[in-house]
Amino acid sequence: MKLLLSVFLMLAGNTFAMGGPTQSRVQTVENVDLNRYLGTWYEIASIPQSFQKKCVGNTVAEYSLTKANTIKVLNSCDTKTGARKTAEARAKIVDKNSNAKLKVTFVKIFDWVYSFGGNYWILDLAEDYSYAVVGDPTTEYAWILSRSPQVSLDVLSAANENLLKNGYDTCKVLTSIQDGGFSERKPLCEVLK
Repeated sequence: MKLLLSVFLMLAGNTFAMGGPTQSRVQTVENVDLNRYLGTWYEIASIPQSFQKKCVGNTVAEYSLTKANTIKVLNSCDTKTGARKTAEARAKIVDKNSNAKLKVTFVKIFDWVYSFGGNYWILDLAEDYSYAVVGDPTTEYAWILSRSPQVSLDVLSAANENLLKNGYDTCKVLTSIQDGGFSERKPLCEVLK
């Protein structure tokens, strides 16, 4: 019993010393109509991730409902060689009150393994579902998505404001290369100067 108490106090002390459990200030939208959210989204800007390092442009995400009431995610992008790279995943709703928090996994071992998944939080969403801002509670992931490969500066500015409000450094968010959209990767904070 003393050993268990000592281990508990040691762990609690380490948690306190590391600043304790952090509470995210990242806020999602109040409600998402999943049927309206499904479909094709173009990546307008993102915080570059290691799993996207082969992508050089025209990154697209396609969402559709499966028979198992999960969301099929099909991501695709152009690579340096000009080939099209695709990756399939599954998403499930984590917060059924709002539908704004999902868990996405690319790991399939007989079935999709959500314990290896990542957070997909919808932080901002246009009233007409024409653009969305997606992130996570750590502020290490962010995507600005649109139904078309190009957005107005007003949309970019609104997405930027939402990311700043949620604690993101928008200089880490880089524009994405899209045919008909941005032609170079540039920090969002510089694009909106």
